[in-house]
Amino acid sequence: MGAPLANIQVLEVDSFMAAPSAGAILADLGADVLKVEPTGGDPMRGLSRPLKGESKFAGYDFQFDVDNRGKRSVAIALDRPEGVALAQRLAERSHIFICNLLVHRQRRFGLDPDTLLKRRPDLVHATLTGYGTTGPEAWRPGYDVTAFFGRSGLYDAMREGKDGVVPQARPAQGDHAAGLALTTAILAALRLAEQTGEGQVVETSLYEAAVWTQASDFGITAVDKAPVRRRARHEALTPMTNRYPCGDGKWVVLNMLDSGAWERLCRAIGREDWLADERFQTGKGRYQNMAELVDGVDATLGQKTRDEWGAVFDEQGVIWGPVLGLHEVPSDPQAQSLGLFPSIEHPTLGPYPTVNAPMRFDRADVRPRGPAPELGEHTREVLAGIGLSAAEAQTLFDQGVVK
Repeated sequence: MGAPLANIQVLEVDSFMAAPSAGAILADLGADVLKVEPTGGDPMRGLSRPLKGESKFAGYDFQFDVDNRGKRSVAIALDRPEGVALAQRLAERSHIFICNLLVHRQRRFGLDPDTLLKRRPDLVHATLTGYGTTGPEAWRPGYDVTAFFGRSGLYDAMREGKDGVVPQARPAQGDHAAGLALTTAILAALRLAEQTGEGQVVETSLYEAAVWTQASDFGITAVDKAPVRRRARHEALTPMTNRYPCGDGKWVVLNMLDSGAWERLCRAIGREDWLADERFQTGKGRYQNMAELVDGVDATLGQKTRDEWGAVFDEQGVIWGPVLGLHEVPSDPQAQSLGLFPSIEHPTLGPYPTVNAPMRFDRADVRPRGPAPELGEHTREVLAGIGLSAAEAQTLFDQGVVK
């Protein structure tokens, strides 16, 4: 089986998580991805949450690893003219260029589309920023908590009820959604470039990706301009689409919209008496008495564990899902069946699990291909690859242009 992007060269000038995550997917697809880092390293290096307990992997940066696995690293000082010249030479040899630099920084370093497409006319130039490259706030730096969750309305929509506090996002949720969007654009642009011989300039932003993830809401809100109604559990439209705690403190979520859902729920939890209660005969009646129903379901589900109720729900045809803890997911049989946590072999530390990109191929070699590189691990190799002698390379090292 071949890799879909075998023989495709990718050059990254980026940092943190969003744009690098797109590069990681391209590496999984078989591309040769070269990551250009400043001589001090990507600021994301060393920020990983420490492992709990004793482990041979103590100190290893797994968060950096996820978004940079399978790449090569070259450390270049782009604030030096010699460094800019090196980056441009590398771009000439690449099919795809990925960056998360704001427009003025792209121009400052000579890595903007106009400059690079003159040097390589069929290049795919891909940019991922916080707020886009045009408009009154194209200059603004953005992270996923500010541009993806905050500016897009997602944080506000996720608040519990009318006055609920703004929730806390987990690391890089928005980054990885935007990375998938950028990957899609890159692959489409690559096909066009191969067909026409003409380069393509593509971009996305954390802000745009967040709006797309909420397209179902915005399809309405963009028309009526009305605030989204945030409903607490006791204000739900129906008891069949809600979240409930079980007797072991673990939660389940129900989502049933068909006409027989109310009866199935009542029979599953042993509350057939509700079927005869006049207050609950219609959807309107259940909505008007929602607080009592939610309290009743809470009390009933509190009599058994989540897994015990899961067996009952499956038997009764209730559409439900467990609210798993993050630590439970790697051992979830469904996750294991889908291969969500494949293994990477580290040359000195041995094997460890990573996280698969959300795609599987039946007849292609798509997989994580190795750990993230050390800072500048491949600098000498890369310099030799573009024709520099060992003496010329050493001069650049001595001058601090590369590391």
